[in-house]
Amino acid sequence: MSFGALFRLGGRQTCVSELSSLRQLSNGVRPSSKNGNDPPSTSNVTSHDPEIDVPEKQQRPKREPGQVSVLLFPGQGSQFVGMGRGLLKYGAVQDMFSVARKILGYDLLSLCLNGPEEDLMKTVHCQPAVFVTSLAAVERLNHENPAAIENCVAAAGFSVGEFAALVFSGAMDFAEALYAVKIRAEAMQAASEQTPSGMLSVIGKPQAKYNHACLLAREHCQSLGIQDPVCMVANYLFPDGRVIAGHQEALDFLQKNSRQLHFMRTRRLPVSGAFHTPLMEPAVEPLRATLKGLDVRRPEIAVHSNVDGKRYMHDKHVRRLLLKQLVSPVKWEQTLHELFERGEGTAFPQTYEVGPGRQLGATLQKCNMKAYRNYTHVDVTVTEDE
Repeated sequence: MSFGALFRLGGRQTCVSELSSLRQLSNGVRPSSKNGNDPPSTSNVTSHDPEIDVPEKQQRPKREPGQVSVLLFPGQGSQFVGMGRGLLKYGAVQDMFSVARKILGYDLLSLCLNGPEEDLMKTVHCQPAVFVTSLAAVERLNHENPAAIENCVAAAGFSVGEFAALVFSGAMDFAEALYAVKIRAEAMQAASEQTPSGMLSVIGKPQAKYNHACLLAREHCQSLGIQDPVCMVANYLFPDGRVIAGHQEALDFLQKNSRQLHFMRTRRLPVSGAFHTPLMEPAVEPLRATLKGLDVRRPEIAVHSNVDGKRYMHDKHVRRLLLKQLVSPVKWEQTLHELFERGEGTAFPQTYEVGPGRQLGATLQKCNMKAYRNYTHVDVTVTEDE
């Protein structure tokens, strides 16, 4: 099945026939998720957004804090050749990769299993790959520990991982979310090609001033004749762990002057552009047009947004913040604080990182060691003896 162009030039209207095809595919794939008849309690939720209507408190069986679970979904950069090996035997995984082939127009499973790595690393490929294999990891977790799914009360995803978290929560259908990820990845790749830019991982000393360093880098770019230079913190990972993104010349300046800026370590990330900065503005409209035509619902469990760490409250909130996320920093450290804030002596939930890599576990370890003691990684490869 070919989905063709979903948008007409100018109006960018979503074709009704294409949406119907997406929904038929979604109806054929039901990844493991929370029961829609068991909505989460909204107690202790505070909103400062006048557009958010917090529904009345829903009644549900009370569970001890240590008996519930939280799922974390990784983002771009976690992919590797070989992910997905052995997962087709779990739940809906085979159907998920089959649907992915129809939506994407290429064999995603083969790309995940066999590469080539150069192709898998491309933004247009790795975002759908991480999305699908993360939900495949959920299927594995559901097979090996169904209570972890049944008792899940919250989820969060890093960047593109939010789409997987929203599918798991029942807020989006699999096929529709995957199509949105496809459009998002293509639009981000196109935006990246407009300006030489990138991302720089930074570990700083306690006295490092990241915003001031970015200001100096922007001033350096202006001295080179670059108009409206971009250099800003794009990811808040953990205390003194940041990812700074912007023009290549700005990142060059930061690396060259890292000692004076109190940066202990800097490393260029293997990405094509300055994600989560204003340089991604050209990607907003294609994603907006896509999300406008898709069926988005209120999550059935708490799903926390990268934009502010707060939970999504309704469908318009989801659409609005998924767009804002493209050009705003990923506040992952703040999200972890929202997820794991506990009173003294209160037990922490079981936390599962579902997807390729262990980066989210590493950030949790640096942000909250007590919560990390209950951390488990659900791998996206299965050995022959498992």
